[in-house]
Amino acid sequence: MPRPDLARRAVAEALGTALLLATVIGSGIMGERLAGGNVAIALLANTIATGAALLALILALGSISGAHFNPAVSIADASQRGLPWSEVPVYIAAQIAGAFAGVAAAHVMFEEPVFSISRHARSGPAQMASELIATFGLLAVIWGAVRRRAEAVPFAVSAYITAAYWFTSSTSFANPAVTLARAASDTFAGIRPADVPGFIAAQLAGAGAATLVFRWLIPALPKVAERVVDRAADRVIPEDP
Repeated sequence: MPRPDLARRAVAEALGTALLLATVIGSGIMGERLAGGNVAIALLANTIATGAALLALILALGSISGAHFNPAVSIADASQRGLPWSEVPVYIAAQIAGAFAGVAAAHVMFEEPVFSISRHARSGPAQMASELIATFGLLAVIWGAVRRRAEAVPFAVSAYITAAYWFTSSTSFANPAVTLARAASDTFAGIRPADVPGFIAAQLAGAGAATLVFRWLIPALPKVAERVVDRAADRVIPEDP
């Protein structure tokens, strides 16, 4: 089945990223307002909403654009020849535009200023390490699932992000477009603009490291991958004499 043209794929990336950010920001505002000062409850609400929306959006838009919604994923995909490098700027521009549109939509729904500079500090070595590990894990899940059980990718990615909200001190942004847009939201899910460059650098490093590791663990070239699988099967299930 041929891929949709680039314009349709760009719109799918923008729409998916917009709805993802509307979920992240909107559920953060709603959670904080209803939690009565209990940050754990607010984070739990934010986590559940984000994981559920991510699953739905990947299932809905994955067949159109691949449902990257993330510049780090698009760059990693291009490095493995899954996406032409000439299309990467289009994907990234669509993702960033969609991310800011999603922030604006969430703010309008909750009667907040359309954009506001975040004052939520997220700095220090622990935060950077968290983003590197979170993004490494995200790409590891994507590469591991897509090369063995492609149909499981939406469930694997949403499950991982849900977990990563809780096992990382940064609450797992793991996405440069999301990071940029959340700097324009002075709400529960925001990040200070000054902390954005460090987050993005850590995210790109994590994505690159995971791509290199999984390029070796599970070779992308079909013929090589098939030989690896065949050899493994021969060791487990000996041929009949």
